Amino acid sequence: MAPPEAGNHRVQCVADVQAVLGEGPVWVESEQALYWVDIKGRKIFRLRTPGGLDEWPTPFRIGCIAPKRSGGLIAGTDRGLATIDLGSGRFELFANPEKDRPGNRFNDGKVDRQGRLWAGTMDDEERQASGALYRIGPDLDCTLIDDGYRVTNGPAFDPSGSLMYVTDSALQTIHVFDLSGDGEASGKRVFAQFGEGDGYPDGMTVDAEGNLWVAFWDGWCLRKISPAGKILEKVEMPVQRPTSCTFAGPHLDRLYVTSARRGIDAEALDMQPCAGGLFLVEAGARGLADVPFAG
Repeated sequence: MAPPEAGNHRVQCVADVQAVLGEGPVWVESEQALYWVDIKGRKIFRLRTPGGLDEWPTPFRIGCIAPKRSGGLIAGTDRGLATIDLGSGRFELFANPEKDRPGNRFNDGKVDRQGRLWAGTMDDEERQASGALYRIGPDLDCTLIDDGYRVTNGPAFDPSGSLMYVTDSALQTIHVFDLSGDGEASGKRVFAQFGEGDGYPDGMTVDAEGNLWVAFWDGWCLRKISPAGKILEKVEMPVQRPTSCTFAGPHLDRLYVTSARRGIDAEALDMQPCAGGLFLVEAGARGLADVPFAG
């Protein structure tokens, strides 16, 4: 890949939660709040703007969450798919499409422009290519779409909803699919490939111009990539393992970035004390409103 330009972006830690594996940020417009998870630390966080920081313990590891149109959250977990009502403290599993893959767990997931959840699984030991990509419809049906992933991440959707980006982080590869209005994914192809020294593409989001913003695990950065696959900017981060990002705020012009401290030794943590925190980046871009899950 061609070297990107380093953008002059202000970055600040806005929630020093020291997550073991922070992930899955999602903006809930109705609450003016950002939600995210700590997968390994078994927590859900909420940052209200204006307001404060809330957190809830979870009975299992949650890889991704999304607000439901009918209220509450839908989630991908290490025991399958679940619905969550934080107000009442209910965590209810409703499906486990991978009972035959006991070493797997759900990782990242996002809702498309039509309100369907797309969520991927992975081998929790990150050794086997046993992960898969699923589509979950409003009636909670779960359909296998693609298979053979080491570490699924993303997905993200272009402004029209006709393209879906999905990452296999372990292979440092971002793929793109054509996505039909009825949820059929086809034409899988490589969108961007990275190599030694780049880090591993992790969670991502799309801005209003169709550019992809990608967090790079072990890359100390985000990269902004054009719809044509050209790296436009590199946003340097003060932490080694940024994990995902999303646009949020009343004008969708605040880029929030989650991060992890998992696997970083004490000496290295001294150099990045806010590892595992939530960061705010002045990206100079606007995002697209997250669509709630239609169920």
